[in-house]
Order: sequence, then C-alpha cells, then structure tokens
Amino acid sequence: MQQPNQRKLSDWVNFLTTAEIPVLKQTARNLALLQQDEQHLNARSFAQVVKNDPLMTVKLLRHMQQHKHRTQQHDVMEVEQIILMLGLESTLNKIPAKPLVEEVLGRGNMNALVYLLKTTHRANLASTYAFDWAVRLHDLHFAEIRLAALLHDIAEMLMWCFSPAEMLKIKQLQKQNKSLRSTVAQEKILGFSLYQLQLELAIKWKLPELLITLMDDNNSNLQRVRNVVLAVDLARHAANGWNDAALPDDYENIAKLLHMQPTDVMTIVGASKQAEAAHSH
Repeated sequence: MQQPNQRKLSDWVNFLTTAEIPVLKQTARNLALLQQDEQHLNARSFAQVVKNDPLMTVKLLRHMQQHKHRTQQHDVMEVEQIILMLGLESTLNKIPAKPLVEEVLGRGNMNALVYLLKTTHRANLASTYAFDWAVRLHDLHFAEIRLAALLHDIAEMLMWCFSPAEMLKIKQLQKQNKSLRSTVAQEKILGFSLYQLQLELAIKWKLPELLITLMDDNNSNLQRVRNVVLAVDLARHAANGWNDAALPDDYENIAKLLHMQPTDVMTIVGASKQAEAAHSH
C-alpha cells in the first residue's frame, strides 16, 4: 500500500520535471542588457550572468540533459560549454530568462522571496568557496565542484518558488524548536526531506553522474564531496553572522581539507576581516 507522502514526493518530482523554472530578476535584467549589446554578447558573457543564478543554471542543465544526443559521450557541466553546444541563438530562444521568481511567487509571498534570495546568495558563496579550494587542491574538476556547490540546495530553492506556504511552516517549526533537525521539520510538513527530493530530481533529470555524486553528502569520504559539503556548511553558518557557534568547527574541518591552520582558513574565507570590522565598530 502506498503511503500518501510517497505519492507527494513523486508528484513533486514529476511537477518539477516539466515546470518552467523561474529565474532571478537580476539575471533576466542582465541578460536583457547583454542582448542589446551585440558587441559583448557571446557564450562567455552569457555564461558569466547565468553562473550567478542557481535557478537559471539548473534550467539550462535540465534542458541540456533532456535533449542530450545519444552520440554525446561526455557530460558537460560547464555553463559556457552548454551554451556553446546548444548554440547561443538557440539558448536564447529555447531557454528564456523567464518567468521571474517574483511572478511565480506573487505579491503575497514576500517572506518566501526573502528566504529564496538568501538561499541563492548562500549558494553563490558556497560555489565561490568550493571553487577556490578545488583550485588550491589542484583538483581538475574545479568547474564541476563549483557547480555542485551552487546546486547543492536547488530542491530547497525550487520549493521556495512553488511551495512557499509549506516552506514557511518548516521555518516556523524550526524557530519554535531550535534543536529540531531540518530534515525532521521537512518530513513533518512535506512528508519527505528536501534532500530526498533533490536526489530524486537529479536522477529523473538525468543530471551528470559526477554531479550527482558530488551533491550527495553520503559520499563525504571523497575529498571532492567533502570540499562541496564544507563549502555549503560554511556559507550556511556564515549567513547567520560570523560569530555563529558552528563556524569554529567549520574552520577546523576546512583546515584539514586544505592542510593549513584554522587561522589561515579564516583569512582566506574573509572571516578575520569581518571579525576586525566588528571589533572596530
């Protein structure tokens, strides 16, 4: 007998497979400006804009994977390469930067919009950290690692867009009970965890194997995955302010990953600058 919540998970997976993924207003604005500027419009400049928006990035990736040629041997995970493969003209026509997140959410959901923007900002930070550390570790998969960190919480972002009321209930539960784990709160309200949704989507959308591996925290015995997990953790904790209680552990773990001292880690992620600024005020 099927549990009602299992049906809900598969319903969401099916819905998010065909739904038009919304994009950030900033992305749409910047891409519109680029399109008016023939001289500077190319795959590279287009990719620069897309790369800052996890929603637009995953929109592109989903389209690419759904229209993949059987002859294509290798998975492409660099935004610029995807645009080159699809062709710039075709990308502009088939994957327009719309609808906007604001349109999907409507005026009544400003709280959800704020949380969504915080989540996308956090994803950007995480991707910057992960990329930087991968380069320091001479990992040739730095582009994939960056992408995995950017998209690590994509299920959360999509649910903020399409299920804002439930997502706000989850936040409410967590506020009421600080020790409640987020997966427990999610299962209580949604009937599944966002992590489950994320994995199901990745499989359904046939996302590249390496990307699925990198986005799966259960593989954190692999250095690459640990890089992604630690970057995501750091961005999440730092979002609460640079005095968040979880940060010292993050610095320790990142120090182990990068074979350096925790104080040096604080310097490269900009935490020591923040601490100085806080003291001087």
